[in-house]
Amino acid sequence: MIDWERVAELRSEIGAEGFAEVLELFLDEVEGVVMRLGSRTDKLEDDLHFLKGSAWNLGFRDFGAMCQDGERRSAAGHAAEVDTSAIISCYGASKQVFMARADEFCDAA
Repeated sequence: MIDWERVAELRSEIGAEGFAEVLELFLDEVEGVVMRLGSRTDKLEDDLHFLKGSAWNLGFRDFGAMCQDGERRSAAGHAAEVDTSAIISCYGASKQVFMARADEFCDAA
């Protein structure tokens, strides 16, 4: 669900303080898009593209993969086939798993 190697790599690149800032920005921006996901069908492909990139940057592997699949379907004219509820559920589950260990990466120790 979470690519912990990617998380550790990002943390080593930007440090604990930078990681905490990135995490806060990620949660703020991604949750805004997740909350409106599917309500703007004309923007679904763009929203999923944004979510995919954000997810993979922070190691949300499964969520990113679901966004990629939805983005491809939407780009092919099959936006109605995109299961936004499943994507939203995957985000919630991924966030829960991630937040259980987030302190390990945000602490300066």
